[in-house]
Amino acid sequence: MEIVKGILVVMHLVGFGAVFGGALAQLPAVKAGRARITPGILHGASLLFATGLLLVASIYMMGGQPNNMKIGMKTVVLIALVVVILVNRKRDSVPGSVIGAVAGLSLVNVVLAVLWH
Repeated sequence: MEIVKGILVVMHLVGFGAVFGGALAQLPAVKAGRARITPGILHGASLLFATGLLLVASIYMMGGQPNNMKIGMKTVVLIALVVVILVNRKRDSVPGSVIGAVAGLSLVNVVLAVLWH
């Protein structure tokens, strides 16, 4: 089971990389007014959601007790991230504030994961 948990953690990190990296890659396009929500950002957020749920389920399956407050806060941040992505994904261009929100919310999610014990 530890191998599965390790694989899920790696995939969770890949999802973060897709969201955060995709947002950072759009920063040069903000100035030109061509920034957009790429499919990689959407798929990365979906991967974050799926692997996060599976990680929490694996903790319960191994008889552990996760920090439900932490998981709840991370879920709220992730839902806000997904809403921002879904609302803006069909637009030809999005303002820099949307790209900043995507990058910021994904970074807040990582900060919660790492610093909240």
